[in-house]
Amino acid sequence: MLEKGVILVFAFGYMGLLFAIARYGDKRAESGRSLISNPYIYTLSLAVYCTAWTFYGSVGMASRTGIRYLAVYIGPTLTASLGWVVLRKILRISKRNRITSIADFIASRYGKSALLAGVVTVIAVIGVIPYISVQIKAISTTYLIVSHYPDISNPGYLGNIPLFKDTALYVALLLALFAVLFGTRHLEATERHEGLVTAIAFESLVKLIAFTCVGLFVTYGLYDGFGDLFRKAAALPQISRHFTINLPAGTFSTWYAGIFLAMMAIICLPRQFQVTVVENVNEEHLKKAIWLFPLYLLAINIFVLPVAFGGILHFTGAAVDGDTFVLTLPMAEKQQALALLVFIGGLSAASGMVIVSSIALATMICNDLVMPVLLRLPSLGVVRRSDMTTLLLAIRRGSILVVLLLGYTYFHLVGEYYTLVSIGMISFTAVAQFAPAILGGIFWKGGSRKGALWGLVAGFLVWAYTLMLPGLGKTGLLPEGFLSHGPFGIGLLKPYPLFYLNVDALGFDHYAHALFWSMLANAGAYLIVSLFSRQSALEQTQATLFVDVFRYAPETQISSFWSGTTSIEAVRTLMGRFLGQERCEKILSEYGRKENIDWARTSTANPGLISHVESQLAGVIGSASARVAVASVVKEAPLDIRDIMDVLDETRQVMIYSRELEKATSELKAANEQLKELDKLKDDFISTVTHELRTPLTSVRALAEILHTNPDLDQEQRKNFSGIIVKESERLSRLINDVLDFQKIHSGRIEWHLSHLNFRKVIEDSVEASMQLIEDKKIQLILDLPKAVPLIRGDHDRLMQAMLNLISNAVKFCNETEGLITIAMTIEDYQIKVRVSDNGIGISPDDQKIIFEEFRQVKDGAKGRPKGSGLGLPITKRIIAFHRGDIWVESRPGEGSTFSFKLPLDMDRVPHFGI
Repeated sequence: MLEKGVILVFAFGYMGLLFAIARYGDKRAESGRSLISNPYIYTLSLAVYCTAWTFYGSVGMASRTGIRYLAVYIGPTLTASLGWVVLRKILRISKRNRITSIADFIASRYGKSALLAGVVTVIAVIGVIPYISVQIKAISTTYLIVSHYPDISNPGYLGNIPLFKDTALYVALLLALFAVLFGTRHLEATERHEGLVTAIAFESLVKLIAFTCVGLFVTYGLYDGFGDLFRKAAALPQISRHFTINLPAGTFSTWYAGIFLAMMAIICLPRQFQVTVVENVNEEHLKKAIWLFPLYLLAINIFVLPVAFGGILHFTGAAVDGDTFVLTLPMAEKQQALALLVFIGGLSAASGMVIVSSIALATMICNDLVMPVLLRLPSLGVVRRSDMTTLLLAIRRGSILVVLLLGYTYFHLVGEYYTLVSIGMISFTAVAQFAPAILGGIFWKGGSRKGALWGLVAGFLVWAYTLMLPGLGKTGLLPEGFLSHGPFGIGLLKPYPLFYLNVDALGFDHYAHALFWSMLANAGAYLIVSLFSRQSALEQTQATLFVDVFRYAPETQISSFWSGTTSIEAVRTLMGRFLGQERCEKILSEYGRKENIDWARTSTANPGLISHVESQLAGVIGSASARVAVASVVKEAPLDIRDIMDVLDETRQVMIYSRELEKATSELKAANEQLKELDKLKDDFISTVTHELRTPLTSVRALAEILHTNPDLDQEQRKNFSGIIVKESERLSRLINDVLDFQKIHSGRIEWHLSHLNFRKVIEDSVEASMQLIEDKKIQLILDLPKAVPLIRGDHDRLMQAMLNLISNAVKFCNETEGLITIAMTIEDYQIKVRVSDNGIGISPDDQKIIFEEFRQVKDGAKGRPKGSGLGLPITKRIIAFHRGDIWVESRPGEGSTFSFKLPLDMDRVPHFGI
């Protein structure tokens, strides 16, 4: 007997498990051992696409209309397999520009327009609210069904349930709590919600396992396999139609409309944009997801028809809704455990969608509806607050609650009158309105802000008129005459069919009809207005950078065209207000170190810093609001469009021709450098390496003289002297090899053997090679390395050489009595960061200046060998520089030293211009 208490214990226990998984994922991320830096976890997170619509509604749709339900899964499969270039381009653009949402993406493309971002947000909220109500309906309905076990009965009209006894209300509040705890823990919207994504991936496994268990039970428990089930089903007239594909007459049928909507949903649904783009860790994961995700869709749909046929056969003559077959079939056969597993699986399918959607919508509401008002109305006094972080988090958390309550309200007012699939199609058609602005924006430079705005407004109004209003008409909120005769009795304006469109000949249902007219209005307005409107300088700039994103270096940012100035103090105050003082100082410190800026001696912010600040703010409040915020403290002298396009054209030309130029001059350069280096090698060797060579040479000569002039030396002393000679000779050999390596690397004569490699393996190989030295010195070694490390492209042996240099340097200067070396690696912002720390005497400020000078000389391409601390660090710097990385040292006298370096993950996509 499934008592209500038992069901609630399992339901809340499962939600508690999700809390624990999410918390564990966050802790792993904080320790630098990310769980989601994995293509399989990424793919499972994409499966948030499979909601209660998939889990319950697909079976219901199959029982009513046959295999038309497959259109919803063929669409994403086509997008993944054929449209991966589109997904990759969107992903690259978003990462380059710290995009926080689909509204931010569209607004950023069209001049960072706050008005456009607000329109997109309104459409997204209105369009997705019905979809959220579907999930709440599914959880509430299935709870009421399973709570009556073993009786099977339809719950009836749920609107009669008192508010505080309504399960759906508490479901909405619980999901809101989960979204708040794990979706708004950090202010920066571009920062990944690692714990949340981990929980979503786990939910995807649970719903797949639950649905598969039901399918196996029906197919092999109630029947003798697929053959037996399909033979019995074929005997029923109402099922025979399910074995054929009936495409209505016409060129644009309901079948094609469903496929198109599903294709666009993968790109345009806010929750899919969130998991596909914002939560993505590594662009390379997309390569595996494009075939793993369709495989997941196939797996979860294998048993849809068997369960639908089984339900029809089993409940012939009974009033059981096809949407509930997944749950009612186990209940009818007294399978308590399976029924409970199905309920948990449905809870997973519904809750994952609600949580991710509410977080995505809350980010858009905060950044694109609330923030523009606060920034443009200083009289409110809000923007004068010294710290906005608490307010921003409160806005997002409140927005999540509002979104969930709106979904709950829609469920009670409208959702009762529609099936799960019907409401889902309403939302799919709404978000499809983003497609022209997105696809046109990334492939056509001529698309303008006005065109995108008019297209979105026109498409949305037609969608609302042809699909949303008829839905309200079924609830009695609109007069029946409006639907049957049109407004004021004008039949030409009937919502369905609009303008007397011959829907029968075309094979249109309500959704295909609404899609046809809304896309016609949307795409038509977008094209026409764009062709007859003039783009601003910023629009043209961003159009070029979006369309040609693969032609420009990562450093060419969309926000890099500020020409105004402001004070450092104003910049610090602005960032502190939105990011917090600690984060602000960290950003300034990192930027100053990278650009070699002394903030104590600098009072004016240059355009590069202003662009960097805007980029950082964009990750918190969106690109449109970030530009408004920065403009409030910058006295801008706008660049002329010709200047901007000259900059872009110069950057593009450099990237196009640099490789050809480098290739054409490589032989001449190599020959010239070789002659120079051969000519200078003797002088450089004597003048700059004498000190390093003198000690081992003197030792070898002295000891050899002792052995030669003292033939009667006892055997033990002779053995000791011989051992010292061997060690000094090895040291001399290493120094000479270092000199040769440095000259080869500097002159470009060294061969680089590049391959995809795991840097964890590089570190482990280096440690193994150094272990004898470490053990001889009795040094304790601590390794802090993540298990899952994205691949980089590099030269294993040279990177290992760099690691060996840093390890030997740490061993050399480690504490002599209790030596400790720590090697740690983390994954940060598309980069691998490695730290090699010792607990030795540290580095004095003067010595640090010498090391920094060596690093600077290497960066600037200074000739010859830098003078200072030896060849190991300059060689290491050369190797890191070749791999497009950066290296630096942090130390205080007496407190040890830490040498750190970063390497980009995506070496295939990072242009290389030499060292």
